[in-house]
Amino acid sequence: MSTPPSPQLSSTNSPVAPAWHTVAVVCIMLAISALSYYSRGLTPVGERRNQISSYVAAIVMEWLVFGFIWLGLRLRKQRMRCLLGEDWGGARHILRDIGVGVLFLIAATLVLSLIAHLLKATSNAAIRSLLPHTPAQIAVYFLLTVTAGICEEVIFRGYLQRQFSFFFKSAAIGIILQGVIFGASHGYQGPKHMLIIVVYGILFGALAQRQRSLRPGMIAHFLQDLTTGVVAGRFLR
Repeated sequence: MSTPPSPQLSSTNSPVAPAWHTVAVVCIMLAISALSYYSRGLTPVGERRNQISSYVAAIVMEWLVFGFIWLGLRLRKQRMRCLLGEDWGGARHILRDIGVGVLFLIAATLVLSLIAHLLKATSNAAIRSLLPHTPAQIAVYFLLTVTAGICEEVIFRGYLQRQFSFFFKSAAIGIILQGVIFGASHGYQGPKHMLIIVVYGILFGALAQRQRSLRPGMIAHFLQDLTTGVVAGRFLR
């Protein structure tokens, strides 16, 4: 008996949701980004000086967008698995993806550090005000990094990358466009950091396309947010 093929990531064969739904997702992400830019905070909801409330608001917003994407998949009778990629079972595959995620994170950090140096990009007040310092803040920030690792990879590298790849009949265009939207969705970080995040998003997109799975990117995304946030928070403290 033959084994059914694993779901392919970012395929140009078919869309996973209607076009209007994809436009709605992009508009939602850009609207949140614009509001966060003008409020100079992680989200336009919650007190900017209260990290925990900002973290909770960001967690809720990301899961709401995740849920909206799930609804879009259901409109086409698709399952979330079609975005996640290859079979996730087995300890060997998990260890492989952890290794790939860590190696990717090291390489990407070197590239982005060079770009940040060339752009003379330094952390602004909005970024510094969101770093965790107390044990309670670190605990909630940990939940935020888990949420970002899961939701943002599904939103950008899973959903938008696949949709754009179908609409433009090109995986490369799908990777680039989702990276641009990913960078644009971080309005509170300012133009220079948004440009750096565009490159970061494109690198994550290439990783997802190469591995046919979101798991390595989820691992790298989580580790990057957690380590830089906690280390920077401790240092600035």
